[in-house]
Amino acid sequence: MLKQLVILFSMLTFLPQSVMAEVSKKGPPLASKYTADRITDAVYVIHGPVADPGVENQGFMNNPAFVLTDAGVVVIDPGSSVQSGEMVIEKIREVTDQPVVATFSSHIHGDHWLGNQAVREAWPDAKLYGHPNLITLVDAGEGQAWIDLMLRLTEGATRGTTVVAADIPINDGDSISIGGKTFAIHHIARAHTTSDIMVHVVEEDVLFLGDNAMNARLGRIDDGSFKGLMIALNKAIEINSKHYVPGHGHTGGKEVAENFLLLVSTIFEAVKKEYENDLADYEIKPIVVKQLGQWKDWQGFEHGIGKFVSLAYLEVEEDAF
Repeated sequence: MLKQLVILFSMLTFLPQSVMAEVSKKGPPLASKYTADRITDAVYVIHGPVADPGVENQGFMNNPAFVLTDAGVVVIDPGSSVQSGEMVIEKIREVTDQPVVATFSSHIHGDHWLGNQAVREAWPDAKLYGHPNLITLVDAGEGQAWIDLMLRLTEGATRGTTVVAADIPINDGDSISIGGKTFAIHHIARAHTTSDIMVHVVEEDVLFLGDNAMNARLGRIDDGSFKGLMIALNKAIEINSKHYVPGHGHTGGKEVAENFLLLVSTIFEAVKKEYENDLADYEIKPIVVKQLGQWKDWQGFEHGIGKFVSLAYLEVEEDAF
């Protein structure tokens, strides 16, 4: 390994200075203008595009949020890059001059937490909260894998982003008090991923769902479980919050969680029924699609629904043995 690094360093040494400058140059700020939508007196959400990360959106596509407290600002999911995090800070500065004192990362997928870098650079003492599984996965290399993925998908727009992950573990049932606001944590062992937290800002009656629910976006469930996701969504509905913030798509009421629950439960139950009829997953897909008319226009539906059916099939098959 050391020999490989020496060779790589030697190669880089002989690159033209113009090439070296381009490699190390930080990507540009986000070109599109975003607004911080006021959900309550103290809670703001920046609703990102529901499109996949790419050149046009410079990788930004989640819903960063911030909560005003007496002790400072708390950020939830500051975005997919240092550039996204800097944009979030700009929006905070339009509302308050308070420092950011903490962030919460909803799960391992880097489009939600890589913006922590901008927060930590601006406020070195800010506390970064996340589930223990997130911390473990980042340490195992998934953080760098997300940086590499975002660089590729955006053709380098996220250059300059480094891994600054949550380092304070939180788990189901924890309650974090910050400046007169209570951040109640809810975790299901395996839902959208194994590292999801839902954050209920109790005094504001706002529930942040992470990617356990999306609105107008199909998303992915590769790292999760249909049954676990349904448990998480039922838990979210039971909390009976006034405002529900999905990981992607617009904020709404309880219907945000209810609608995504209906989507995943419809897929799972249809696959289970046809599996018991001895159909293969490719035979089941058109049957399921016919039942999903109300979601057919969601971002990613056309190219993603086959994967959803295949993953549901594998989960049903696993249960059968």
